[in-house]
Amino acid sequence: MESTNNYYKVTADNNNKRLDVFLTEILTEFPSRTMIKKLIDDGHVKVNEEIVKAKHKVAVGDDVYVEVPKGFLSPKYVAPENIDLDIFYEDDALLVINKPIGMTVHPAKGAHSGTLVNALLNYSNQLSDVNSDVRPGIVHRLDKETSGLIIVAKDNITHTKLAKQFQRHEVQKQYVALVQGEIDRDEGIIDVPLGRHARQHDKRAVSYDEHAKEAYTKYKVLKRSSSASLVALFPKTGRTHQLRVHMAYIKHPILGDEKYGRKGSFPRLALHAHMIGFTHPRTKAWIEFCSKVPEELRGHIT
Repeated sequence: MESTNNYYKVTADNNNKRLDVFLTEILTEFPSRTMIKKLIDDGHVKVNEEIVKAKHKVAVGDDVYVEVPKGFLSPKYVAPENIDLDIFYEDDALLVINKPIGMTVHPAKGAHSGTLVNALLNYSNQLSDVNSDVRPGIVHRLDKETSGLIIVAKDNITHTKLAKQFQRHEVQKQYVALVQGEIDRDEGIIDVPLGRHARQHDKRAVSYDEHAKEAYTKYKVLKRSSSASLVALFPKTGRTHQLRVHMAYIKHPILGDEKYGRKGSFPRLALHAHMIGFTHPRTKAWIEFCSKVPEELRGHIT
């Protein structure tokens, strides 16, 4: 049986928490604590190499290993929903969707409906299932607050070939963001690794520990004023929250980013997935798609 394995180290802020509570805060793709408890009860979670109960209290320094068997997240709670999709491109192998701001890509804790997956299941019964039953067609992700282009695979061969392009950093992506303050340099590179935040498990942070992962972003200033800069961002890697953490790291957080920036700085997260380019898995031709940058980002700096 195929599975996904994850490892977590218990930090001081989680000392003496119940295991199911600890994992509920970390495994945000699970829809409920009940599902977490089932995972533990079925023997797929070990603390320091031992199978324990859901009520087990974790301690600082504990090693928690989680195995999520393929198909464990039942599709019972993922229902087709009649939600309009902005289909940017479609052929027999894939779709390119222009995702609106506020739409979660796939069901997760606190978001069981209204997701891109719910909409896709209503639109088509031809979607890949490589990424488990709850993420049909989903090759990569965008944050809920990020608008823009996302690729959806219709079959497993297409999905696998696209995933390999992402893994090899062959997919070209350009985002446009409105960031706080005036960036002095016209362009630059941010090359610092990212890992889980030490205290807040739903956040990422610059980290140099053994579990941190390489993260590389190039930026180019498009327009600037004394209070904000419009920038093009070119991520080579695709880490969770990479662009948001990297821009905050250089003291120019993305406007509207309440997680890494200043609350109330903008009506939305000012980040848009503007362009994506890749080799078509069937035709082998290089294709690129560009969506219009939202006016609220383009027109902010005159």
